[in-house]
Amino acid sequence: MATTRIGFVGVGDASVVYLKNITKKCKELEIVGICDLVRAKAERASAQYGGLKIYEDMHALFADPAVDIVLNLTRPGEHYEVSKAALQAGKPVYSEKPLAATFAQGQELVELAQAKGLLLGGAPDTFLGAGVQGARRLLEEDVIGQPVGAAAHMLCHGHETWHPDPSFYYNAPGGGPMLDMGPYYVTALVNLLGPVETVVGVTKTTYPTRTITSQPLNGKVIDVEVPTYQTGILRFASGVIATIITTFDVYSVPGVNHIEIYGTRGNMIVPNPNDFGGEIKIKVGEKDSPKAAQNWGHGDWITIDSPYDIYQEDSRAVGLADFAKALQTGRTPRASAALQTLHVLEVLEAVAKSSAEGRAIAIKTPFTLQPALPLTAEEGVF
Repeated sequence: MATTRIGFVGVGDASVVYLKNITKKCKELEIVGICDLVRAKAERASAQYGGLKIYEDMHALFADPAVDIVLNLTRPGEHYEVSKAALQAGKPVYSEKPLAATFAQGQELVELAQAKGLLLGGAPDTFLGAGVQGARRLLEEDVIGQPVGAAAHMLCHGHETWHPDPSFYYNAPGGGPMLDMGPYYVTALVNLLGPVETVVGVTKTTYPTRTITSQPLNGKVIDVEVPTYQTGILRFASGVIATIITTFDVYSVPGVNHIEIYGTRGNMIVPNPNDFGGEIKIKVGEKDSPKAAQNWGHGDWITIDSPYDIYQEDSRAVGLADFAKALQTGRTPRASAALQTLHVLEVLEAVAKSSAEGRAIAIKTPFTLQPALPLTAEEGVF
């Protein structure tokens, strides 16, 4: 089995699950080496995974012909600079979310990749999990009829109580709840409902400062420079209207951080798109849904097992595995920047832009739905 060789730029918190899953789940990937501005982080990761090669800096990694794909796991505000340098060096890039801190930067990266004939893609890949993929299958089977509307919620009171250095969530490029958590929700929505056509947004900041209570920065006060309550209304090309709320300002409500889809025959609850698995729930309101009536009756909420028995647990890096197979075979990755992650970034930015300008924002980038995972797929193999 041919493997694709991955070079890590950044081995902070986000790298932990990538290192584990590439090593244990993704049978067609191998890690060539790693680098980080904090040398000690790279040394710890190298020691834990059998003595991985450590590059002095990212440019040394880019120059290594043994690296087939650069995995960009830096902080959101650094994604653009790192991905651009890797593309300029001739390397395909898979980046953690978001693609860049601004839509203009993301668009520049996509144009650079196209000019150089290189693949560019990125997270989130949770839409490849059993939850969203299973929900997509049920929608395609017309279980709840034609989708009419949807709602998505990500409610929390911020990251300063647990994150070791949460400042960038509040005052750095790429910060704020929409760019931080919105990618999971919007990526799932477009993979279930298709491309977004128009966005209307309203945003605000409830608390002008935040006080860190986690270690090691307990007591440090953060100035909040990005909106921390962001609400969007999304009109999809299909005619579906969805609302999305992302916030760091309120306490979470049990069971609400999921996606709801309202159809002409019934409703569906799609599990939290920040996870891979979770329960799919359906309530059928009409007897004329043949599959639902035959299998689940109507009128009550029923929990449905996903038809997929893979990607139930945290499987971050499977999008990278799909990206690597696309590189080998010449097909389009499911998480292509040109056809997915840039579209998602434009939608996310449009919420704040609409709020600031007081108008609806037309979404211009394409989204092209890639094939669902085969029900016979083997875990970690594409």
